Amino acid sequence: MLKDLSRLESVVQEVITPEELRDLESAKGYCGFEPSGPIHLGTGLLWTNIMNLAAESGIEMTVLLADWHAAINDKFGGDLEKIRRNAEYMKEGFLSLGLNHSVKFLYASDLVASSDYWALLLKVAKALTISRIKRALPILGRSEEDADKDSSKLIYPMMQATDIFYMDLDVAFGGMDQRHVHMLARDIHRKVGKKGFVAIHSPLISSLKGGNRMDPMNKMSKSKADSAVFIHDSPEEISRKIRSAFCPEKIVEGNPILQIYKNIIFNFYNNGIAIGDKEEYGDYKDLERDFVEGKVHPSALKESLSQKLVTILEPSRKYFESDQRRKALMEEFR
Repeated sequence: MLKDLSRLESVVQEVITPEELRDLESAKGYCGFEPSGPIHLGTGLLWTNIMNLAAESGIEMTVLLADWHAAINDKFGGDLEKIRRNAEYMKEGFLSLGLNHSVKFLYASDLVASSDYWALLLKVAKALTISRIKRALPILGRSEEDADKDSSKLIYPMMQATDIFYMDLDVAFGGMDQRHVHMLARDIHRKVGKKGFVAIHSPLISSLKGGNRMDPMNKMSKSKADSAVFIHDSPEEISRKIRSAFCPEKIVEGNPILQIYKNIIFNFYNNGIAIGDKEEYGDYKDLERDFVEGKVHPSALKESLSQKLVTILEPSRKYFESDQRRKALMEEFR
């Protein structure tokens, strides 16, 4: 039986469905990542820790380095060689942040090399309408209109559904922007002769410039340097980005600083969080209450967060600096 599922469930936004998850005797799970640039907090710290909890719960985890998906989505101009170098960088990045060594890595290239994969994708395509596929395009950070200009974008959601079925997965992980495609795949699994699966979704962290966390266009972005803290940012750069981040007094909605505290710091690095005049917060709700009541000023919130992130990311910086190959990858994609 899987174990300690309550801890995993407590750090994600939703599980579809908790009953199905708890009924699993054993499980194979995955999370897919597009190699598309430097690793930011929303990918690195949040997902490393979620995948560790999944592995500790007994889920056999795989990271899918989605190189073909990234090419479809025009990352690095579709240059597969560069995309694959970035995938190696991502692999080292997760390991630098403490990813459980039981977690396996797999390239999408390894999947698509088989004719059986494309035969299954054809079944997936026959089970779907164009309009249903278009509704899943937020997984690319794209709108439905983008597919009208480039029909290859329609292949992406079908590939993601095929990945899940071809890998014979029991659990699929992703951010809330992956919800549409996971629901699509859950709806058609019987039509393509495959088993169902549990979908687990994490919250999205807004751009440091602010925004609605449910809008994938406003989440932290690798392509917008000041929208995110990257794992290789210097202490000075971290401090600068956090100081300039959107954090209006007493406002919680769309506040990326509070989101980082809630979803990353308190969930995974809560060894006593001192902010302003208060020596230690043990619970995020207490911090949010004090912030809303004006007892904690944004400047104090930001100063504490900067110091915390510098400390958390220091081992990752050392990991990359200690090896010439890793250092070269960091320099290429930072």
